[in-house]
Amino acid sequence: MQSLPLISVAGLNSEDPAVRAETARQLGVACREIGFFYAIDHGIPEDVMAGAFANSKRVFELPLETKQEMSIKKSPHNRGYVAMADEKLNPEAGADMKEAFNIGTDFPADHPDVLAGKPFRGVNFWPPLDGWREAMLGYFDGCLNLGRLIHKGFAIDLGLPEDFFVQHLTSPIATLRMLRYPASAGQIDREDGGAGAHTDYGNVTLLATDKVAGLQVLTRQGQWIDAPHVPGAFVCNIGDCLMRWSNDTYVSTPHRVRPPEQERYSIAFFLEVNPDSIVDPRDVMPSEAPKYEPITCAEYLTARLNATYEHRVEPS
Repeated sequence: MQSLPLISVAGLNSEDPAVRAETARQLGVACREIGFFYAIDHGIPEDVMAGAFANSKRVFELPLETKQEMSIKKSPHNRGYVAMADEKLNPEAGADMKEAFNIGTDFPADHPDVLAGKPFRGVNFWPPLDGWREAMLGYFDGCLNLGRLIHKGFAIDLGLPEDFFVQHLTSPIATLRMLRYPASAGQIDREDGGAGAHTDYGNVTLLATDKVAGLQVLTRQGQWIDAPHVPGAFVCNIGDCLMRWSNDTYVSTPHRVRPPEQERYSIAFFLEVNPDSIVDPRDVMPSEAPKYEPITCAEYLTARLNATYEHRVEPS
């Protein structure tokens, strides 16, 4: 594939099994051949998506000292503000020129998992902006429902019961990440200076983009291709955890963000599964020799994040 396929995921809601199977087949082809696809007819209204971008800009316009009070360095649960150049998605290449803000499932401070200190079960930081929390949680819930629907397609394509992933997505690790890339095309030598070339860590990513170019995907033939903005669509891609779970049937794909010509915004929704879910290839591809050992989702994600953020690793 030299371009990303466009898939109407509404077919996964059809009462006709043949329609669901055809949509799942299209997903399966994309996941095997390039690891990326555009999802359209997903049910999230364009005005809701536009509102999420407006609120994303509001948080990044806050004074730096206000954003630093919500720093991700203060949260062991991958929540909060990531300052410019604090992240290295490609550690060998250097820091990324972007800032980010993460929220997760909105657990109250007295939730048993929060009190127990379970990984990825912390409270969110909320910026001092009227209506911001409610709007972004509404968008979060829409993305979560879409992610669950897409997993239904994965299950059908992989020959599993349609509801295979339901038990693993009852209270999943999910992160909504707002991203801002400054105009820096003439200041950075690296082709991946906006976001280092990397694969995503979890099961699936749902990315909403503005009209500013930057995202590129590496094809199986080793060629970088652009992933242009498609109005109203999500750019979706397979993550390393699902690749592991499917015993490499689905393959995650390196991608990067080039330093943009003008300020660029995007909003990514990273969907993993429940923290305690066992990711075991034998459950998904029982007829194949497993290439990976079983591991919990929380253990896997922790290892990957520790390699990305220096502040998560204790000094030796």
